[in-house]
Amino acid sequence: MNNIIDFQHKMSAHCENGVTGNLLRFYGIELSEPMIFGIGSGLFFFYMPLIKMNGIPVTSFRPLPGVIFKRVTKRLGIDVNVRQYKNQIRAAEEVDKLIEQNIPVGMVVGVYDLTYFPPAYRFRFNAHNIIAVGKENNIYYISDPIMEKIEQINAEDLLKTRYAKGTYKPKGKMYYIKHVPETYDINSAIVKGIKHTCRNMLNIPFPYAGLNGIKTLAKHVKKWPDKLGERKAKLYLGQVVRMQEEIGTGGAGFRFLYAAFLQEASQIMNKPQLNDISGQMTEVGDLWREFGVEAGRIFKDRYSGSNPYGEISKLLLKIRNEEEKTFLNLNKLIKNI
Repeated sequence: MNNIIDFQHKMSAHCENGVTGNLLRFYGIELSEPMIFGIGSGLFFFYMPLIKMNGIPVTSFRPLPGVIFKRVTKRLGIDVNVRQYKNQIRAAEEVDKLIEQNIPVGMVVGVYDLTYFPPAYRFRFNAHNIIAVGKENNIYYISDPIMEKIEQINAEDLLKTRYAKGTYKPKGKMYYIKHVPETYDINSAIVKGIKHTCRNMLNIPFPYAGLNGIKTLAKHVKKWPDKLGERKAKLYLGQVVRMQEEIGTGGAGFRFLYAAFLQEASQIMNKPQLNDISGQMTEVGDLWREFGVEAGRIFKDRYSGSNPYGEISKLLLKIRNEEEKTFLNLNKLIKNI
């Protein structure tokens, strides 16, 4: 098989935003990364101490993999196909068939076995999104939105990443666009995206999600040193910061990205109040960035205070309270649009 799709590759801060944007662009829809993130209700918070990744509780600043793509395409009226395969041979064959038809294919993969990744960036994380845009003999051409250019990986290694072991196994998941409408209502998509995000952050009664999740994390953080010991407490705290700052968020747990979405939405919809709330979200992002800096000092034994975990717990509660004010303002505004 020898077929390379004429595909425009662009980098992004977050892989699923980037894959969604690149796929939409291929079909003639040009949306910024913040707009995709906002329409897809990508901002979230989830802390689940009972679910472990690399032996450490999962903290996420976004919903489950695939949700952003699904929400964006649905809200724009785009017809898509999302599949998983138990049979690995069939999973590979389906990708090849689509590439032969000049259809780029999104996939969820594990990072650890992506051979084009520098070794320092490979770890057990099974929620990365890429696009197969061609195949030449045994080599696939991959648009990976966190890489500068189209990369290459052999068929065996690609299949290995599609069936990676561990938490959130991708199980051969792939997705692609089937049909794009001639027109779509961007204003309606923005409103639906914002309303969904507000519900997720304000109204989920579960103690580990949304604002309640931040509060629960704050309670747990201050107990970590006594409960886990100093070394393990640092690992737990370091993992929170890693998910907040390094796993594709663009910094501050996507808060800056969401602020950019609100700013762009205010211009599209001619609603200057959204721009005001964008400023509030940026201030929340600054607090998350402060949390990351202080946590880094604890991790490196450079914190000067006598009760570091207690102080950083208070900072998390402050963040939670400021986010509540911001989302209440946003929720009140969007209900009247």
